[in-house]
Amino acid sequence: MAQITLKGNAIQTIGELPAKGTKAPDFELIKNDLSKVSLKDFAGKRLVLNIFPSLDTGTCAASVRQFNKLAAGLENTTVLCISRDLPFAQARFCGTEGIENAITVSDFATGKFGKDYQLEIATGPLANLHSRSVVVLDEKHQVIYTQQVPEIVDEPNYDAALASLK
Repeated sequence: MAQITLKGNAIQTIGELPAKGTKAPDFELIKNDLSKVSLKDFAGKRLVLNIFPSLDTGTCAASVRQFNKLAAGLENTTVLCISRDLPFAQARFCGTEGIENAITVSDFATGKFGKDYQLEIATGPLANLHSRSVVVLDEKHQVIYTQQVPEIVDEPNYDAALASLK
């Protein structure tokens, strides 16, 4: 289990993020139009998986805005912003915020993504939501970078995540 904190209070995830150099687990997530999307749909693309508890928090919203801004200049790279928020809430947020370069997708239906990537929060008031994490995949969907943000209210290290793509 990964030990993280929420406003300084210790909480845990169900495990550890996928190791660098391993093949990323496949996933099936729900897009804003309620269609399904899987890892296979991004064949040959590099992926930045921006994972967080909920768009209804300031830090999560900030990470989507920042990755949306940074994604505009990334070649052959897609940014997926993943949470357990309902797709309707994600679509509303993206419309209000003008999010065009990052794609929000939801794990609300099964929570399987959070379990497969071992980032589901196991203890504390956010149990069953996703911990704030970043996983970067190359064109073959090998894991090339991970960050389990140690304090949930902190933003991820955008520079380190993007540097892994160079």
